[in-house]
Amino acid sequence: MIAVIQRVSEASVTIEQQVKGAIQQGLLILLGIATDDTEEDIQWLVKKIVNLRIFGDEEGKMNLSLGDVSGDMLLISQFTLQASTKKGNRPSYIKAARPEVAIPMYENFIKVMETSLGKPIETGEFGADMKVQLLNDGPVTIIIDTKNKQ
Repeated sequence: MIAVIQRVSEASVTIEQQVKGAIQQGLLILLGIATDDTEEDIQWLVKKIVNLRIFGDEEGKMNLSLGDVSGDMLLISQFTLQASTKKGNRPSYIKAARPEVAIPMYENFIKVMETSLGKPIETGEFGADMKVQLLNDGPVTIIIDTKNKQ
């Protein structure tokens, strides 16, 4: 599982000219699910994201988590994060989980995240053509791969 985490002042996702989800201060998460991802990957990644201290404290140091600042979250599924560009110029998506596997994992990720945060999160729509807008705060962008837990 790969997550691109962006600290945002605001973010939204639009599908067919309709805003599906929008947040103010918080995190925009782009999530790519791989064929070999498991429930353990979900649990580990949610815990890591929820506890990331990437928001400024009163001294301006990145010392606070999403919960500490009462921030919101917008989660977008993005299979292209699993792209392999090893050969040629056309990315291969063979590592990306097929919808019959990825959709239940994505839905479970949402449930686990909402439970961990203690509130609902905003989402896109799996497989939809989405337009994502954001105002990256910092900018702060972090990439986490559950296969490389460093």
